[in-house]
Amino acid sequence: MTRVYRADDGRYEGMEYRRCGRSGLRLPAISLGLWHNFGGVDAAETGERIALRAFDRGITHFDLANNYGPPPGSAELFFGSLLKRHLGPYRDEIVVSTKAGYGMWPGPYGEWGSRKYLVASCDQSLSRMGLDYVDVFYHHRPDPDTPLEETMGALDYLVRSGRALYAGISNYGPDETREAVRILRALGTPCLIHQARYSMLDRGVEKGLLDVLEREGVGGIWFSPLAQGLLTDRYLDGTIPPGSRASRSVFLKPERLTAAMIGKLNALDGIAKERGESLARLAIKWLLRDARTTSVLVGASSPEQLDESLRALDGPALSGAELAEIEAALARPE
Repeated sequence: MTRVYRADDGRYEGMEYRRCGRSGLRLPAISLGLWHNFGGVDAAETGERIALRAFDRGITHFDLANNYGPPPGSAELFFGSLLKRHLGPYRDEIVVSTKAGYGMWPGPYGEWGSRKYLVASCDQSLSRMGLDYVDVFYHHRPDPDTPLEETMGALDYLVRSGRALYAGISNYGPDETREAVRILRALGTPCLIHQARYSMLDRGVEKGLLDVLEREGVGGIWFSPLAQGLLTDRYLDGTIPPGSRASRSVFLKPERLTAAMIGKLNALDGIAKERGESLARLAIKWLLRDARTTSVLVGASSPEQLDESLRALDGPALSGAELAEIEAALARPE
């Protein structure tokens, strides 16, 4: 007999909610990304436990994309099943986001940023999840060959047609972001949010993008906050555990684990230990230090791992002295 899910009555008590740019929408400081561990090759029961634990802990935002899996589309199918089986009664308490931009189906209309691709992809995503609309629909990456007016016009159309409540962009540089925001504003559909990679070890957004988002009133949400697992305790001794991200991922290369990198990670871990925290908690707390951060997207392979990420919300904020220590550790030569 299927257990009837009832959300924890105290689910909103321990979560911080941050306003998304200058919009009326607030997102949890920590959101759940379904990039890994929620595809067709993964155990659905584990994914279900993680997602329900997330909602019970106040995570109201679930982030997907058309190609998340593997196979592509299967993370959305998983989430659609989760809504049907458990979270459906709470739909109005949940923010669902998805994206399109990377390769999804064969032929010239299955990726990038054309109006044809984006509208078709949104319709497919809605069908997979059994939804009438998503809360946020992103263009996943800039398209060098499609006019930005066409891509942003497609996002505007998806909002105006009721398929999405808000429009967002992902992986755009500062100049591209500024122009995309201008076009969407002129169309009457403001850009709500920008999703980019940001961590202690990947600070590219600090080279202009953060300033653009602040000036334009756009929220910032960051993926890979733990640098594909580097900012955890898994690699501190310089070895690569079997089954770890570095041993099997195309995103985290083993050759990145140089002696200099290990030294940097251990210096950061020492700062975390002084605070009585894990390196992962320190890394997330460091991202949350900035008021321009709307939310940090975390992944999880177990409910316990999710709980550890959520502990970043506990305890005192980083002091000026601690931030200086972190900068010194990060400045160590590689």
